[in-house]
Amino acid sequence: MIMIYLTEKGMPLDDIRVVDMTHVWYGPWCTMMLGYMGAEVIRVEPPWGAIDRLSRSGVYGGVPYTFHHLNLNKKDITINTKDPEGLELLKELIAKSDVLVQNMSAGAMERMGLGYDVLKEIKPDIIYAALSGFGQTGPYKDRKSYAMIAEAMSSHTRLTGDGVDPEGPPIEMAMAYGDIGPGTMAAFGIVSALRYRDQTGEGQMLDLSQIEIMTAFNPGVTLWQLGQTTPAEMRKQNPGGGIGGLLKTSDGEYVRIGVYSPKAVDQVRAMFDDDEFDTEKLTAWVSEHTQKEVVDRFVEARLPVAPIYYPKDTCADPHLNARGMFQEIEHPKAGKYKAITFPFKMSKTQPEIQSPAPLLGQDNKYVICDLLGKSEEFYDGLKKKGVVAWT
Repeated sequence: MIMIYLTEKGMPLDDIRVVDMTHVWYGPWCTMMLGYMGAEVIRVEPPWGAIDRLSRSGVYGGVPYTFHHLNLNKKDITINTKDPEGLELLKELIAKSDVLVQNMSAGAMERMGLGYDVLKEIKPDIIYAALSGFGQTGPYKDRKSYAMIAEAMSSHTRLTGDGVDPEGPPIEMAMAYGDIGPGTMAAFGIVSALRYRDQTGEGQMLDLSQIEIMTAFNPGVTLWQLGQTTPAEMRKQNPGGGIGGLLKTSDGEYVRIGVYSPKAVDQVRAMFDDDEFDTEKLTAWVSEHTQKEVVDRFVEARLPVAPIYYPKDTCADPHLNARGMFQEIEHPKAGKYKAITFPFKMSKTQPEIQSPAPLLGQDNKYVICDLLGKSEEFYDGLKKKGVVAWT
């Protein structure tokens, strides 16, 4: 099955081919970003499918919702890399590619016989991105990791809890930002390495650690390095002069109000004709008005306010829809739905959704016969031997 592009415009990475040996969240988000930018991303899975196709709930069209979210704009092939013939096939694909991305445990690629030293022999200018929890070196390199592990050890989990109650338990971040954030940085690193290759002709290896990236995302770490204190302790010692918070409305909903600058504080106090107006008084006022009434009042005054949304509200928001945040696409098995589009706007090369998340092995014949130049007889033989899946 060949991906049909919906646009003829040139994209920044439309001359780049990516071998995607990732799974779950961290790696697939990274490679999807490259696919949005025009790269031909070829996801490589075993014939029985990768682990991120499996779930006990949230399954649509045979795969979980997360797979749909993280795998737009990709092709998909199946190769049993434990079979010598399959491993050789993968090497041939790498030789015809520009980037290889994997998020296996440290050392897994070396055990497959595909360490960076081997990859450089196959493709001297390859960009090799090794995504992992703790990096390829160091005392923790063999530890297993997920987003919540990186969030915990970079102190995000503790500081999130401190924002609610410094004496209370830690609180985990929603929806695996310990994967999405590092995945975004990995895509940035790969594009940077490609630019370096453009200038020098040289490839390189990127060692991308979740815990290091999440630590870099945490200004609270710098606060500790400078002053040996935490954001919660700082707030206790020096309470802010702002007005706002997460406040409950009369209809049982919530709003977020954030009035922090002296000018804005003065504006709120003038709005309520009360020079002593503070968060306590605001809380009481909000509790007597509906969410819409509160939002409308603060929007009219041009002060920071937001309704606290559930996903259904986010999907229905008129601003997001006017900005083209959602696009209806059709998945062969899950049917039509509105997918999330690329999250920022570019005046010349706006990334677009070009295909839904791929079916298992849907592009086997294209990669093996068209790209690698193998005969149909050879391809049929691979299927019979179980080197690739029947599709």
